[in-house]
Amino acid sequence: MIQITNFTKQYGDFTAVDSLNLTIERGDVFGFIGPNGAGKTTTMKFLATLIKPTSGDALINGHRVSEKPEEVKRSIGYMPDTFGVYQGMKVWEYLDFFGAAYRIPASARKSVIDESLKLLDLEKIRDEYVNNLSRGVKQRLCLAKTLIHNPPVLILDEPASGLDPRARIYIKGILTELRKMGKTILISSHILSELADCCNKVGIIERGKLLASGPVDRILKMIRSSRKVRLIVLEKEALARSVLADTPGVKGVAADGLELEFDFDGDDEQLASILTRVVTEGVRVTGFREVEVSLEEAFLRITRGEIQ
Repeated sequence: MIQITNFTKQYGDFTAVDSLNLTIERGDVFGFIGPNGAGKTTTMKFLATLIKPTSGDALINGHRVSEKPEEVKRSIGYMPDTFGVYQGMKVWEYLDFFGAAYRIPASARKSVIDESLKLLDLEKIRDEYVNNLSRGVKQRLCLAKTLIHNPPVLILDEPASGLDPRARIYIKGILTELRKMGKTILISSHILSELADCCNKVGIIERGKLLASGPVDRILKMIRSSRKVRLIVLEKEALARSVLADTPGVKGVAADGLELEFDFDGDDEQLASILTRVVTEGVRVTGFREVEVSLEEAFLRITRGEIQ
C-alpha cells in the first residue's frame, strides 16, 4: 500500500531523511517512532505531497507520489501535528468545507458529514464553533476531516499529542476501529506504549536513518537475549533466592523486598519446573510471570546502537 524507495530530503547541508526504504502493507497499522527532528514529519509531508524529495520516490495505493500527486491526495487522509482553527466556522461547516475541497458532490456531503460525526462521536456538537472546542475534541474533529473522503490510507502525525489520558484512550479506540475497517495507517507518536498497543508493525528512525522496522514482536525479540521472569513470594525471600540461584538456566537474580527478578534462557516447560521447585521447597508464591520487553526499552537500546 505504501512503498518508499531511497527517500532523501536535504535542506542545504542538513539531511533530514537519508535514503529511507520502507514498505507498509495493506491493512497495517505502522507506528513511526523517533525523537523530535528524527525525520518522521518530513517523511509524512513527503507522502502527503507537501514537500518534494531531494531524491527517491514513493508509491501509495498504486500511484507514484512524484508523478500522480492528485491521485495520491485522493488516496490518503493526512492529519498534521498541528490543528488549524477556523474562526467563525461551525463543526459541520468545517467538515463541509473539506468535503467540497475533496470534490464530494453537495448532494452527498450531508450524509458523509453525518457518518463522520457519528464515527467520531461528534454528533451533539455539530453546531458548535470550532474555535470553542477543547483540544481533545479538536483532534477528533481533525480526524473526522481526515476521513471525510473515505481514503484507504491514513497518515497521522502525532494524533494524541497534548491530550489528557482519557482523550488518548479514545483516540486509541478509534484507531482500533479504523484498522477493523481495513484502513492502512501510518502513525507517529512519542507515546511508545500506546503504539505497541494499537500497531502491528513499527519503524524506529533517528537522525534521518531508519534503524529497524518490522512486526512489533520481532522488534522486541531483537533486544531479548534471555527471558526475564518475576517471582513474588509471601515470605522466605532468602530461601526463594537461594533456590533460584541453584537452578540451571537462571542467572542475574535480583531481589526487591518480596519481589525477585531473574533472567532465564530455557523453554516454557523448564520455566514451569522452576515454579514447581520453589513451591516444593516450602516457599508460598503469590505471583510468577514473564516480564515483557517494552517498546520504550527497544527504542532506547536500538537508538543507542546496542542492537544492530
